[in-house]
Amino acid sequence: MNTSPKAVRFDDDNLWVSLADGRTIAAPLAWFPRLLQATPAQRAQVELSKEGLHWDALDEDISVAGLLAGQPDLSRRGAHLAA
Repeated sequence: MNTSPKAVRFDDDNLWVSLADGRTIAAPLAWFPRLLQATPAQRAQVELSKEGLHWDALDEDISVAGLLAGQPDLSRRGAHLAA
């Protein structure tokens, strides 16, 4: 099964990722403080790879495996917001 990301979009509260296998998954933006605080233009600068999503200017990486497992950002910058 190919779980590579094919497209990314946002609404006011969520990150939506369309996968190559036809599924679409969502995660709350509150899980990813850097994305939550980013402008729409910054969010649009996503790079897709076989394993996930990357925003160079925001220093944000999100794996498809992590999204499928329901894992929020646990980095030092986001850990205090995840509790």
